Amino acid sequence: MYTKIQVLREITPLASADCFTIFSHTRSEFDLPIHYHEEFELNFIKNAQGAKRLVGDHVEEIGEYELVLLGPNLQHTWFTHKCTSKEITEVTIQFHRDLFDEKFLRRNQLSFIRTMLENSMRGVLFSYETASLIAYRILRLNRKDGFESLSELMSILNELSTSTHTRVLSNSTFNRVELAYNSRRIEKVMEYLNEHFHKPISLCEVASLTNMAESAFSRFFRARTGMTFIDSLTEIRLGHASRLLIATTKSVSEIAYETGFNNISNFNRIFKKKKGCTPKEFKKSYSAEERLFF
Repeated sequence: MYTKIQVLREITPLASADCFTIFSHTRSEFDLPIHYHEEFELNFIKNAQGAKRLVGDHVEEIGEYELVLLGPNLQHTWFTHKCTSKEITEVTIQFHRDLFDEKFLRRNQLSFIRTMLENSMRGVLFSYETASLIAYRILRLNRKDGFESLSELMSILNELSTSTHTRVLSNSTFNRVELAYNSRRIEKVMEYLNEHFHKPISLCEVASLTNMAESAFSRFFRARTGMTFIDSLTEIRLGHASRLLIATTKSVSEIAYETGFNNISNFNRIFKKKKGCTPKEFKKSYSAEERLFF
């Protein structure tokens, strides 16, 4: 029996009649559990150097300025970690999934925003330079109202969509990130992989789900996802392994076998290649008080 990590589904204060909501506060620590919500979220944080950000299966220590765009249903939180500041400034902007109509986003002038929103399904981190430059506008956004506030938000998102040195955070296969595969067969396969990743899965097994021969399926899968079937399955397993390393007291070997890796040596080798550290080092980077249990 493998372990499923439970996370909090947040009901945000964004009313259905509003285009977006913005709230800001000063805090001395981060205390929210791992959570997700239906809305897009642009999160600006200042004076929290040494804190840690968790987005999907990605974990990283943050600097003085932090600006991240999170897509719907993407699991995330921030940990206090090594941050000693007692005046952490945080501004959160949440907007509905349908603020930008799908047909509207297909227009040429919206191409950069469309790409940014697609990438936000995995979390988009903006550079320190971008965050510091846009900070003034974000901090003043709640002083505007009506159409002026919406226009300013659109302008901020447009500027962010053309900024350089952005970085996508989480693996595309983690937590069933909604990508535009434009294929029901691929979606069916990805759903199957996410449900059965903890078991042995063969190419023949998943090819049969699409009524395709193995060789034809392999070409089709790579053309639609940009990854091989084995690479996709490995990324899914690593994503769940990362979450278990963070949120449970299970040993590395237990987690390896629970997430479908056939032996501990193979797990250690693949994890280090993909994450840049061993599973033990990854687990050790979290102090006991930062692990969240559900």
